[in-house]
Amino acid sequence: MLAPDEYRRFQRVRWSIYALLVLSYMMVYFHRMAPGVVASDLMQAFGTSGAALGSLAAMYYYVYTVMQIPSGVLADTLGPRVSVTVGALIAGAGSIVFGLAPDFATASTGRFLVGLGVSVVFVGLMRSNTVWFSERRYGLVSGLTLFLGNVGSILAAGPLAAVLLWFSWRSVFVAAGVLSIALALATYLFVRNRPEEAGFPSVRAMAGEAEHAASARHWWHDLKAVLLNARVWPGFWVNFGVTGSLFAFAGLWGVPLMRDVHGLSRTDASLYTTAALAGFAVGAFAMGAFSDRLGRRRPVVLGAGLLSCASWLAMGFLPWGPGLSGLALYAVLGLSAGGFVVTYAAAKEWVPPANAGMAIALVNTGLFLGAAIMQPLFGWVADLSWDGTLVDGVRRYGWAGYRNGLAVSAGFAALAVVGALRLRETHCRNQTLAA
Repeated sequence: MLAPDEYRRFQRVRWSIYALLVLSYMMVYFHRMAPGVVASDLMQAFGTSGAALGSLAAMYYYVYTVMQIPSGVLADTLGPRVSVTVGALIAGAGSIVFGLAPDFATASTGRFLVGLGVSVVFVGLMRSNTVWFSERRYGLVSGLTLFLGNVGSILAAGPLAAVLLWFSWRSVFVAAGVLSIALALATYLFVRNRPEEAGFPSVRAMAGEAEHAASARHWWHDLKAVLLNARVWPGFWVNFGVTGSLFAFAGLWGVPLMRDVHGLSRTDASLYTTAALAGFAVGAFAMGAFSDRLGRRRPVVLGAGLLSCASWLAMGFLPWGPGLSGLALYAVLGLSAGGFVVTYAAAKEWVPPANAGMAIALVNTGLFLGAAIMQPLFGWVADLSWDGTLVDGVRRYGWAGYRNGLAVSAGFAALAVVGALRLRETHCRNQTLAA
């Protein structure tokens, strides 16, 4: 146990490190969701179709998906301090390139760099949480992390639409890049990978518990063991279906749907994606805490998957419109996807603690693979029903195109339900250490 003064210092250091990493994570969500609000600007600036716009926005997800396993390796070997610092620097440079892009190819390059940079932030943060917080509170801290991260996505919805009344979309992305670079420098100066690097004993030592053994073999063997662990993979499919479809919709197609089908302005339409992202933030925090209190992982994940599937079907095939019904549907879509936070806790509980970053990265890969596929797929099915209508050079789609996209999203959520059914219960304990 630490003396009271030393424990207070530990708390200040722990939460300062957490705050810095969370600020970088908020920028991850901002970069992820902002294209949905500036979709019409991008179509106009680069003269794109729906499918091409989807591919531009999804460039972030393509590289993010590929980088998730390497991110886990980096988090487990180099540690969050180095991986997040370098990632934030690259993301900041990419955002500046995107904001200044004169053509579609340059914009795609900028978007690629943003995805490459931010791809390491989440896994690094979650890996940091495993050593700065106790296992008994991991679900709660994970939920808090996702809640705060989603503040970034909320800023990329309604507030961003309001800012765009005064500043161009290009200026916004350049400013976001500068902020990411500043956060990178602060991360390098103040973040430490483990309490021991800041002069404290480990969290387990403070609690009078035995230390987790460090891995005694090359990271490649650890990675192979994680990839071959069938009990980690169900979380991959849950995130592929539920969260991937939500990110594709809220990050690109949610605002155009309300504009094209219901005639709302960009500012008014963005309130609906704000509702979805707020629901997602609340769901992530509430379901993480609820899972810890319940002492179960599987029922929470399964319930979230079923609610997501029902919500997509309701949006696509039941009557609704602007106002309370629309806001409620968007919010419930986000709330249901918040259950994905529990998959990270479940994944790390099926591998040795030294390999937690790799397990979290594997599960996280499903999320971004789902979004990378769904974002252009939604645009493709919308293009199939496009009647040739253009407004200021921007394609306008009818309800039939959006309904087809919503039906595909429901199919993705159904796949997540299958994954949740195959999730093995851990009772919130690491099963590799269970007696």
